[in-house]
Amino acid sequence: MNLHEYQAKDLLSGYGVSLPVGDVAQSPSAAQNVARRLPSDRYVVKAQVQAGGRGRAGGVKIVDSVTGVREATEELLGQTLVTEQTGPEGRSVRAVYVEEAITSERDTYLAVLVDRQSGKVALIGARQGGEDIEERAAADPSIVQTLLLKPNGTPVKGSLEAFAKKVGLTGPLAAKAVTLFERLAKAFIESDASLIEINPLAVTPDNDLCALDVKMVIDDNALFRHPEMKNFRDRDELDPVEMQAQENEINYVRMDGDIGVVVNGAGLALATHDMLSDSGGVPANFMDIRTTATSLDIAGGFDLLLSNPNVVAVLVNVHGGGMQRCDTIAEGIGISMKRSDRKVPIVVRFAGNNADYGHTLLRNYGISYIEAHDMGDAIERVIALARPEAA
Repeated sequence: MNLHEYQAKDLLSGYGVSLPVGDVAQSPSAAQNVARRLPSDRYVVKAQVQAGGRGRAGGVKIVDSVTGVREATEELLGQTLVTEQTGPEGRSVRAVYVEEAITSERDTYLAVLVDRQSGKVALIGARQGGEDIEERAAADPSIVQTLLLKPNGTPVKGSLEAFAKKVGLTGPLAAKAVTLFERLAKAFIESDASLIEINPLAVTPDNDLCALDVKMVIDDNALFRHPEMKNFRDRDELDPVEMQAQENEINYVRMDGDIGVVVNGAGLALATHDMLSDSGGVPANFMDIRTTATSLDIAGGFDLLLSNPNVVAVLVNVHGGGMQRCDTIAEGIGISMKRSDRKVPIVVRFAGNNADYGHTLLRNYGISYIEAHDMGDAIERVIALARPEAA
């Protein structure tokens, strides 16, 4: 779950992270009232959309008066902001964050995330932050420093001091940097986050560290442990199709292909996608059916495939076991196909728990499908259906 900047800052403030004083507003008058309460005569007005690159897209305004705050808010609210991360359709601005403008003598970069290669929590940083950090890091990976932490987020003794030196936070800043690292790691673990990114982290004239912008992502699968975050999710920022899938206990991502994919288990889904791509197929979606999904949930997920006009064939690749039984998935497919007027060719590969019973259920529902004996066979058959000219 992506957080808005104001939500992330509110959360980190509880861990003692130094932040500019500010508040969220959804109207010009509210923004003006926020500005009046701030201990500053310069203000930053930021469009609240869950995407990076807002500054370069005109979504961040620095003004010198309360009247300027109102004018900037009027300009931003209702605007469709297009950044590198929103895609060409952009995101509609429904709120702004108004905060005091902080003078920065140097902008650095800092983040806590899960390092995919090691599977550990990692602290990463760079001497120079800014919106172009990704481009600079791609051109020269050596500018980014990495420190792997223990599973509980704690560091090896002395490693935080060494890391601070590597990212240029030395002298009077060193001790403050170590404290900041510790607080971020604690927030990361306790919040079940998958990313906390501060960019930029400002070095102020009085040798303090202030998080000017924060991006934070919470692991959806851990939200049951955080009832206080129940209302953090911004439904207007979510893809309605993916949101419907979430409500049906399915992890789902829309893609640009024409082969619908139904799989139980993220690892099996990734392997299926790899095999499809290697054979010239293009998936229309990523689908991972959760263990908690019922047959009705699965029917709702299959409805999403049938409602996608780009889907010309469907591959069902299921290994029944601890994830989901084959018959439960077969029943969901049967329910969906019975209530839909759209028919597409389907290739089914069932293996494991209740595989034979799953095939029996599909036949009992009167569904016409092609049975595949293994993954390779399934891939070959579905591509032949989607690309008959290549068969």
